[in-house]
Amino acid sequence: MAVRIGELLLKEKRITPDQLQQALNYQKANGGKLGHNLVRLGLVKDEDITALLSRQYGVPSINLAQFEIDQSVIKLIPADTAQKYEIIPLSRSGATLTIAMTDPTNVFAMDDIKFMTGYNVEPVVASETAVVEAIAKYYPTAGKTVQAPLPTGPSALDAASRGLEELQESLSAADDVEVLEDLQEISAEALAKQGEDAPVVRLVNVVLMSAIQKGASDIHIEPYEKELRVRYRIDGILYNIMSPPMKFRDAISSRIKIMSKLDIAEKRLPQDGRIKIRFNENGQPKEIDFRVSVLPTLFGEKIVMRLLDRDKLMLDMTRLGFEPESLLKYEAAIQRPWGMVLVTGPTGSGKTNTLYSSIAKINTQETNIMTAEDPVEFNLMGINQVQVRENIGLNFAAALRSFLRQDPNIILVGEIRDFETAEIAVKAALTGHLVLSTLHTNDAPSTVNRLMNMGIEPFLVASSVQLICAQRLVRRICSNCAEPHPHAPAALIHAGFTPDDANSVTPMKGAGCERCNQTGYKGRVGLYEVMEISEELRELILVGASGLELRRKAVDEGMITLRQSGLRKVKDGVTTIEEVVRETVK
Repeated sequence: MAVRIGELLLKEKRITPDQLQQALNYQKANGGKLGHNLVRLGLVKDEDITALLSRQYGVPSINLAQFEIDQSVIKLIPADTAQKYEIIPLSRSGATLTIAMTDPTNVFAMDDIKFMTGYNVEPVVASETAVVEAIAKYYPTAGKTVQAPLPTGPSALDAASRGLEELQESLSAADDVEVLEDLQEISAEALAKQGEDAPVVRLVNVVLMSAIQKGASDIHIEPYEKELRVRYRIDGILYNIMSPPMKFRDAISSRIKIMSKLDIAEKRLPQDGRIKIRFNENGQPKEIDFRVSVLPTLFGEKIVMRLLDRDKLMLDMTRLGFEPESLLKYEAAIQRPWGMVLVTGPTGSGKTNTLYSSIAKINTQETNIMTAEDPVEFNLMGINQVQVRENIGLNFAAALRSFLRQDPNIILVGEIRDFETAEIAVKAALTGHLVLSTLHTNDAPSTVNRLMNMGIEPFLVASSVQLICAQRLVRRICSNCAEPHPHAPAALIHAGFTPDDANSVTPMKGAGCERCNQTGYKGRVGLYEVMEISEELRELILVGASGLELRRKAVDEGMITLRQSGLRKVKDGVTTIEEVVRETVK
């Protein structure tokens, strides 16, 4: 429940119970908010309530009359936005914009400004009179349209209370749902109603559009005991974006479930869905898919949405980050008529993009390409894509068996998870099919041992596997603010450079600018470790050699390791030493 203004003022001993009753009687007769009437009756001063509001919400207060604002900061927020939300920008420091506002609980105002400017927003409290006068002063054209309040106008605390009361009214169904949930009688109608409330719809839309604008790959909505947190994963790193009021928790999850056509009454089991939105980008219509995963946690449902932007799917293999010699080996392997090509790496390392790029390159009218994916992320023309559905028995192994009766040339298996899938894939690779798949291993040589641990015989591994590609993603240095960042030669040698290179290489680093949101990084690039299975490596596999022995032999034959791939990109000014060290080992 929101703290009532009257209770708060009584607690602070700003008014007496008799004065509160007087204001309530006046409110009953004349209408309006309680804070407005308290000021109108002269029982409290506007600035006193502002100071009270500052203490209550832990937000600093400011006297705008004593503050001079730079015009470059004023230009960051248009006059109509300042007028609409009764805010004024004060200063900018790095990626943070400080704004004075009458209602520090107005998350919509702060979200709109974040979306509009690209800066994190830090609010301070000012009285309504001071804010309106500042808008008239710094936005002369808006001065005529802004109605200055009466000397006894509503206070900042009144505005905050009004905002909180509106949130309470719009989410009243959420309170009912919580009570019903305790009785295990969840009302789907109540859930649907709260998910369709205007403030909730608008907040979810802001979250989705802001993620697109910032280039996020994932949106995390995480409920905790006393906080609801929204985070974006941008270039592989999670950033805190906002903390909506806890009252929005159930309403947000219901809204997203409605959009992704999930069961809004089921709050005990994980659910997966999909949202497709259409919007205008530079006057052109554009569609983006969101892959939605809902997971029940201790304090509510955690929602993760993966953004699937077809325009960002890079199918040109020369731009993924392969070294020229590694790319030649990889392209030769996927052009073979049979055999197995494996792409390995952790979740989120770009394996799907590499595989899609591979089949896009070899997709011709003469080939029949079948894929089994969980889930199908992008639809590709000319390729038969199957969505794996474990709940009805359509797993990778079942799909793979059916593929072999569909006269395929090329088979893509989303992931080899168990012995059954691995066995069918190996047999398909040995009987005239090109099989592409992924595994979760740390590097290319250890993939061989992983297959053997699954139960595949060494002679089958040696005969079927043609090439293994391990990969990672590191952040690119922002080209707009890149600058030399020299390191001591000893540090470069420790990272893996040769003494000669350590004395000649000058690493680069992004200084931070508006384009990269002050991070120094913009976009990502792949590091690739491509191990072609030569005759010597086959012999080592047959005798059960360890991953270390396979690695040593592959390096002798010219394999570029993940660390070496990263150091080359450091040398070329593409990424930083810190990124390479974070993602790879020597």
